[in-house]
Amino acid sequence: MEQKIGFIGVGNMGMAMIKGMLASQIVKAEQIIAYKMTPDKQKQLGTDKAMTIATSEIEVAVKADILFLAVKPNAILSVLEKIKHALSAHTVIVSVAAGITLAAMENVLGSNYKIIRTVPNTPALVNAGMTSITTNKQVTDTELNTVIALFNALGETEVVAENLVHAVTGVSGSSPAYVFMFIEAMADAGVLAGMPRSQAYKFAAQAVLGAAKMVLATGKHPGELKDMVCSPGGTTIEAVKTLENNGLRTAVIEAVTSCVKKSESMSNK
Repeated sequence: MEQKIGFIGVGNMGMAMIKGMLASQIVKAEQIIAYKMTPDKQKQLGTDKAMTIATSEIEVAVKADILFLAVKPNAILSVLEKIKHALSAHTVIVSVAAGITLAAMENVLGSNYKIIRTVPNTPALVNAGMTSITTNKQVTDTELNTVIALFNALGETEVVAENLVHAVTGVSGSSPAYVFMFIEAMADAGVLAGMPRSQAYKFAAQAVLGAAKMVLATGKHPGELKDMVCSPGGTTIEAVKTLENNGLRTAVIEAVTSCVKKSESMSNK
């Protein structure tokens, strides 16, 4: 890959993306140009001299072949307004801003620009992310595959229709928070049963990690995997009964549904 990769905004997600791309060796530091990259962050990446540190959004827009907009959602449209006259028709613009539709970005730039909307999640920080990718009509298959390859450096990707982006937000984009709460609750129970706090977190987190890997690796229905653990009259089925009595499934479904509705309302503003 020879393209220049630009970043406007280098917060946690921008840093994760740059770090993952460099670690996977899909791009070299010399190919990256970033705006709002601090010296401390350069040192973290070990690229003090190789990367180009831009002095403005305009500089990145002029030089980048693929331009990642990793700013807050409330800033992205104003950034697009600021840089639109500096963009080439060949520049691929990639947004990681929640709730900002392709139509909203096209309203600022025009429909002739190549725009990709993505929904990553925070496990990208440890190269275990899940990212949805949605493109407008101007993006070619070759350009799409290039962006998929870049996000694959952070975990897994799937191309989705834009009408599914709200569902992605509920099921993947926001869901690490639900899982963190589940891990914390399991660890609290471990502490109640006498385990040291740090050990309880490790057991709970590793159990969640392993269970998720089993779903992905085996291709089996989660219910089938659950049944494999539940021995007749055993400890696991007793715990499952308690979860069912307390409405675990209903609570999760309602949480994801409310997240989806919130995402829809943010897009409609």
